[in-house]
Amino acid sequence: MKNQHFIDRSLKSLWNPCTQMKIQQAQSIIPIRRGEGVWLYDYDDKKYLDAISSWWVNLFGHNQSEIKKFITDQLDLVEHIMLAGLTHEPAINLSEKLSTLTNLGHAFYGSDGSNAIEIAIKMSVHYWKNKSQPKKNKIIYLENSYHGETLGALSVTDIKLFRKNYASLIKKNNPIKTPDWRYADKGETAESYALRCIRDLEIYLQENHQYIAAFILEPLVQCATGMGMYHSVYLRKARELCTQYEIHLIDDEIAVGFGRTGKMFAFEHANIKPDFICLSKGLTGGYLPLSAVLTTDEIYMAFYENKIEKGFLHSHSYTGNPLACSAALGTLSYFEGHDVINQNNKTSAYISERMKILATLPISNTRNIGMIWAFDLEEVTKKTLKKISMKAIDRGLLIRPIGQTIYFMPPYVINHDEIDFMIDTTLEVIESSL
Repeated sequence: MKNQHFIDRSLKSLWNPCTQMKIQQAQSIIPIRRGEGVWLYDYDDKKYLDAISSWWVNLFGHNQSEIKKFITDQLDLVEHIMLAGLTHEPAINLSEKLSTLTNLGHAFYGSDGSNAIEIAIKMSVHYWKNKSQPKKNKIIYLENSYHGETLGALSVTDIKLFRKNYASLIKKNNPIKTPDWRYADKGETAESYALRCIRDLEIYLQENHQYIAAFILEPLVQCATGMGMYHSVYLRKARELCTQYEIHLIDDEIAVGFGRTGKMFAFEHANIKPDFICLSKGLTGGYLPLSAVLTTDEIYMAFYENKIEKGFLHSHSYTGNPLACSAALGTLSYFEGHDVINQNNKTSAYISERMKILATLPISNTRNIGMIWAFDLEEVTKKTLKKISMKAIDRGLLIRPIGQTIYFMPPYVINHDEIDFMIDTTLEVIESSL
């Protein structure tokens, strides 16, 4: 078997992310050779429907020709230059396009989502220091939030599994009650629960605003806690409170940006403007690692000084890589040339209709926004969840449950037959596992 050859080599040489390798060794792994559309193919040519867009990065399917052309065209020019003292056309074009889309300016580039969070946090705290308010150096964040794995990002992440082993290294920041409507009282609407959480936020800000630099949140969907969704009124009211108490609002759209929630960016649901927006994942359509942070002109100008120490000196070698920027330009070009958001709305309606067949299962909290769906399995063991995942893989469906939550976040190009396969297979594997 061709697969086994690569499995053996991988287990001897590769340390997989977010993985307990001893468990992985027992279960084996899937060696992927190629991709096409929503499908991934292994070395034995078995195919798997990528129902989670390869950790939420793939927007328009694997092996997407339009994005590839942007990358290959750039390959003939230059592969990389440093952005310290230099610039290049892909970074300029991308910065201009992102500014137009977000109504924010001066893009600062990083390599991945965690790096974007580090940039935004550092910018905010440094801004207040430049403004002679060094006591404003705390960041507040939502309970159950996830913002990445680097130390600054972990300081605003509230999932114990990821941060408990590194507690001695992490700066203490403060979590705020999550508006995730799964925590609402019986009979309480998502909106009324969100407003109740806003009252808690307001009380906290009244007492502590002089120490707070920024409030960071994942708009509308807390992905890594099991697609916890909340009402857009929370975003709108949080923006009002941050403005009132002079606190930056950092909008982490790394997972939900670029059409995932039914609008280009999730903050548009609340008709607000954040002080920072963090972008990655879908930014390049899944082709190359890249992240971007955009902020206001007012924040940019706070660093525009004669003294070098007042400048924002964060950097790494591959900042604004031309190939990655070209991939992002290819992604935005696809949006410009196709009616993506409207087509997604049609696809979303079809998936939501087909998901009604899952109502016979012992599930709760079925939820959807845009091209994200989730539901929670009731009273199932970890062993049962693992059985569901493995059966799905055996039948050619790649899912990755989060706790008791099963979710779908497929590439936007998924068609009706592929949707039917995704939903029908999910029903089958759950029924046969319980």
